[in-house]
Amino acid sequence: MRNVIILGSGCAGNTAAVYTARAGLQPLVSIGHEPGGQLSITTEVENFPGFPEGVMGPDLVENIKKQAERFGAEYVWGSVDQADLSKRPFRISIDGNWEETRTLIIATGASARWLGLPNEQKLVGRGVSSCATCDGPFYKERKIMVIGGGDSAMEEANFLTRFGSEVTLVHRREQFRASKIMLDRARANPKIKFLLNTVVEDILDPSQNLVTSVRLRDLSTNREWEQDVDGFFVAIGHIPNTKAFVGQIDLDEDGYILSKGGARTNIPGVFHAGDVQDRIYRQAITAAGAGCMAAIEAERFLEAEGH
Repeated sequence: MRNVIILGSGCAGNTAAVYTARAGLQPLVSIGHEPGGQLSITTEVENFPGFPEGVMGPDLVENIKKQAERFGAEYVWGSVDQADLSKRPFRISIDGNWEETRTLIIATGASARWLGLPNEQKLVGRGVSSCATCDGPFYKERKIMVIGGGDSAMEEANFLTRFGSEVTLVHRREQFRASKIMLDRARANPKIKFLLNTVVEDILDPSQNLVTSVRLRDLSTNREWEQDVDGFFVAIGHIPNTKAFVGQIDLDEDGYILSKGGARTNIPGVFHAGDVQDRIYRQAITAAGAGCMAAIEAERFLEAEGH
């Protein structure tokens, strides 16, 4: 019987592991389907406090993991595939191996939606990004492209005009899902150019290990052309990794966990941390803070029960 199982090994899960391990709870941490979370596909992180010269994303999460292991956290490969939260102890299946636990911290994160282009994944962290706040400052006075038609695409395009010499927003339709206020704000920004009825066919150039241009196609004429670009930002949303909890935990219409205050879910003893609940900030530092909150909640919950 475990005191606490933590699902996910990004900033949220690893921070929760540090706190629960230091409290003597001997947490079991499921590494998840994306070891280290989204930071593991980021190159340099310049906005995490305490690193004046910046730190590589994978190094940051690996260091928090080592810190947790030093205090007795146990890590296992695999991700949650089934869960029974109907009664306590909770039962969690990690790649088919069932474990029982008194408390559960869900830090499974949210995966960025990608376009699925041939070269896309080869260039993630080399000019391809899903986070303007994280990577925008690397593209000062450079040509930037944003893909999407919702509020997040408008927001990212506006934000990126602080850095880029120009921002091209590419959308496959004429109409936008974005709210009027966000669309008007983007349209009023002189640095943003719109390319509508257009899709990206591929990103170049993996042989140079960085983004140099994109191949575009006009859907109304089928004309294809290449356009020079330095930063390529995909802003078509995220998918929270909550499939195993559907029908058990209260989720919103997009699958994000609905918070019941602090780090609590609708099930006593089950807590959330990081991007699995946060659809607004999605930063390494807010995820770490959320991991700390969930750990303290779990510790107090167990204390109240006399464990």
